[in-house]
Amino acid sequence: MKISLTDIFNLNNSIIYNPDKFKSVSKISTDSRTIKANSLYVALKGNKYDGHNFIKEAILKGASAVMINKNRLKNFSNLDCTVITVPNTTLAYGELAAIFRSKFKGIVISITGSNGKTTTKEILATLLNEKFKTEKTLANDNNHIGIPKTILSTKNSTEVLVLEHGTNHFGEIEYTANIAQPDYAIITNIGDSHLEYLIDRNGVYKEKSTLLNAAINNGGKIFANTDDPLIKSQTKNIKKRITFGFNGKPNIMGKIIGYTPEGKTKLVVEYLNSKIEIDLPIYGSSSAKNVLISVGVALHLGLTPSQILAGISKISQVKGRLFVKPFSNATLIDDTYNSNPASMMAAIDLLKRIKTYSTKTLVIGDMFELGENAELIHKELSKIILKSKIKNVFTIGKLMKNLSLELEKEKINSKYFSTRKLLTSFIKQYDFNNQVVLVKGSRGMKMEDFAEQIREKIN
Repeated sequence: MKISLTDIFNLNNSIIYNPDKFKSVSKISTDSRTIKANSLYVALKGNKYDGHNFIKEAILKGASAVMINKNRLKNFSNLDCTVITVPNTTLAYGELAAIFRSKFKGIVISITGSNGKTTTKEILATLLNEKFKTEKTLANDNNHIGIPKTILSTKNSTEVLVLEHGTNHFGEIEYTANIAQPDYAIITNIGDSHLEYLIDRNGVYKEKSTLLNAAINNGGKIFANTDDPLIKSQTKNIKKRITFGFNGKPNIMGKIIGYTPEGKTKLVVEYLNSKIEIDLPIYGSSSAKNVLISVGVALHLGLTPSQILAGISKISQVKGRLFVKPFSNATLIDDTYNSNPASMMAAIDLLKRIKTYSTKTLVIGDMFELGENAELIHKELSKIILKSKIKNVFTIGKLMKNLSLELEKEKINSKYFSTRKLLTSFIKQYDFNNQVVLVKGSRGMKMEDFAEQIREKIN
């Protein structure tokens, strides 16, 4: 897959200088540190960086062409290589990815959802790799830059590309979905995520459903979680729909048949005359949902049960996502990557199910982007905590103050910390022996710092 001079010419309002020097490129980069010989360097401008500052470095490292914003041409008019000007390099980068996608002969599977999209992406890619040459979104490259980056780095030999699409504003998924043009689209669920911008669950669905629309318009199929009432009702009239869930009669049927003392889930999946019993290598009943859809997609694409079980055995925990680490005297659950009400409930459910120690402890920080109901949502966590019989709750963050005030009314050991320094001091002197400890909070709370402090304390 290469970008030709004709492709460059067809970009929106592009102008090509020194076109005779241009040779078709298969390597496109926005990072001057990773430039290879005979590649195209695209100078992106963000809020905190400007790729135009590294153009000369990129050329020295072998870039044969550079793409710049047209208002910067006067700074680079004397370069001895092909210079492409466009109104906006970020948008042109997306256009280049769309061109690359149109030349890709493999299958594209796109995943979004309020919870579980990263875990599902990791599981699905691991399973499909048993039959196909599979690539996936790396790290958290799931936005308007990350999706093009993943597509543009895809090898020609790849048979399946698994993409994760993230969002927190209207229009973001529609943009990346139109670039990805998925053959299959999945929404894991619809929850109270990014409500500050997406308003309510209907807004969340409206934003994420644009991924389904892209697949349908591309002649593809969607996988619909019929345990989610909003997804079930909104997709019921879509003909190319494959349903999955644990309730009713979905096409891909899951059943949880038990849990190990360590809290791992035993799952049965039935689809296309196949019945597979799985002991999950990862934790959480929410993970069972992610495995369910991944196994269903794998069966749909022709994997055998033995191939699927071989893939399952290779699944490993993802750092910061319900990552359970047993020690000789305690167990730590690190779920610090991010947080919203649904993922908080899932994490507390896992905390409750791990039977190795009877004492359960929460160290939790604020959940962000919940809009005008943020204070109430934090308060109502008290009901879940009390029902789960958690003994200790240690909180930090302005919003978690609301939970702390609610817990003061109850017979529970609860402490609120107004600063990170105070919580750090407390962790240093607190005895975590013989406990299961869950650490969780939204990305901006940097709860991973506290998880590491606790890890060092109990190790």
